[in-house]
Amino acid sequence: MIYDAIILGAGGAGLLAAATAGQAGARVLVLDHAAEAGKKILISGGGRCNFTNMGIAPQCFLSENAHFVKSALKRYTQWDFLALVEAHGIAWHEKTLGQLFCDGSARQIVDMLKEECRRGGVEIRLSTQIGEIGHRDGGFTVGRDTAPNLVVATGGPSIPKMGATGRAYAIAEQFGLTVVPPRPALVPLTLGGEERLFKEISGIACPVVARAKDVSFEEAALFTHKGLSGPAILQISSYWSPGETIALSVLADAAEKLRAAKRKMPRAHLKAALAEHLPNRLAEALAARIGVTAELGALPDRTLDETAETLTRLTFRPTGTEGYAKAEVTAGGIDTAALSSKTMEARTVPGLYAVGEAVDVTGWLGGYNFQWAWSSGVAAGRAIGAKVV
Repeated sequence: MIYDAIILGAGGAGLLAAATAGQAGARVLVLDHAAEAGKKILISGGGRCNFTNMGIAPQCFLSENAHFVKSALKRYTQWDFLALVEAHGIAWHEKTLGQLFCDGSARQIVDMLKEECRRGGVEIRLSTQIGEIGHRDGGFTVGRDTAPNLVVATGGPSIPKMGATGRAYAIAEQFGLTVVPPRPALVPLTLGGEERLFKEISGIACPVVARAKDVSFEEAALFTHKGLSGPAILQISSYWSPGETIALSVLADAAEKLRAAKRKMPRAHLKAALAEHLPNRLAEALAARIGVTAELGALPDRTLDETAETLTRLTFRPTGTEGYAKAEVTAGGIDTAALSSKTMEARTVPGLYAVGEAVDVTGWLGGYNFQWAWSSGVAAGRAIGAKVV
């Protein structure tokens, strides 16, 4: 069959690219090896899909080219996607830090995207293995289907149990595009050696400020039997590199609080002072790690200040991450230097596009990666639609 565009991947970016191009008059085919469209959408946000964020801004995305995201995000914003959600009658609510979720189910977002595709006359073919991709005389061939435009929307290898693969990178390399080495992102970190003492408090969470390099996030951290997780850790993991340290501030205004505890309960020990503000098991583990054994009243203020410094900069050197199986997204991907930031089209291969997680763009936790999927998908869809007018 002959189409105007073949889109590889029936995830968020691929479906919205297809709908946008289809509604502009293009004849579009979507191919996916999965049996169901939007599988990652369905499991996102605890089943309610954190579909965007009120605070979308270019600085909330990582890429070798920090400026690349600006055009697509400006031309299709979080407000544009929210308008689409509301037009479909999907009730939503805002949670912490600007995160927007469906009141009902993530399936509402998938159904919305499928309906938008239906309105554009898009053909969606599931449970279909994508074989060899040919390129001849300005057209692309996938199996028996051909089109002058091909959109790579197959995502990255994160969450392989959902069928995720690194096929996008092989396609990029087939057409001479470079790939920024992919790695797990928004992923729990593992600890080893003496730092595993926190294994004893697995399941304990508390608010922290997590820091790596010159970046910090103020959210919750979760101590696990393998190391560290929770929103703050997932966020900082995208900036962490193997061999580097991360620092946690587990007690804000620690010096002031310890001095107050010294005045209030001089016969108490550090654990008791920490337990006033932190979960008891965490207070015990921190006191053991710091090793101050004297009563608070016997400690000079200098020692309290040194202890406070430790509590506000508790340093760990992770041994690694929990890998793609636990990573919410993939950092790295198809090099943005090869793509137009306005259309997502490859500069050296006319008609070839890459969108969503397949590209070297990674957003923060909290709806940012979905917004990149929507914005980049619309950019490609509009560009394809403009060709057939």
